[in-house]
Amino acid sequence: MSDPVLKIDYNEIPVTDMDVAKTFYAGAFGWTFVDYGPQYQAFDNAGIDGGLRLEETAFPTGCLLILRADDIVAAEHRVAAAGGTISARVDFPGGRRFHFTDPSGNELAVWSENGKYEAG
Repeated sequence: MSDPVLKIDYNEIPVTDMDVAKTFYAGAFGWTFVDYGPQYQAFDNAGIDGGLRLEETAFPTGCLLILRADDIVAAEHRVAAAGGTISARVDFPGGRRFHFTDPSGNELAVWSENGKYEAG
């Protein structure tokens, strides 16, 4: 049996001014927001789940595509075996994720809400 296909589940947009970004995306696209504090606002009505993530400076690689996995450790091993470079592991309320760059230097992430994250 082959490993399951990981699908894009979430998209984060880095912003340097949360209020300006919320005003822009609400005005331009009709999005509404769920407040998770001054650093993060999830967006609704966008066709895909995602959020605005506050950064101090412009994010060099743009939007962050996030894939969902049932087994975060297996997903990390698959990414590394395929030539990806793991750059960060993050626990957050509701789950955990790892960031990686693909062979072309694009940053992506994989998240899971299941199990304890103990990749090595």
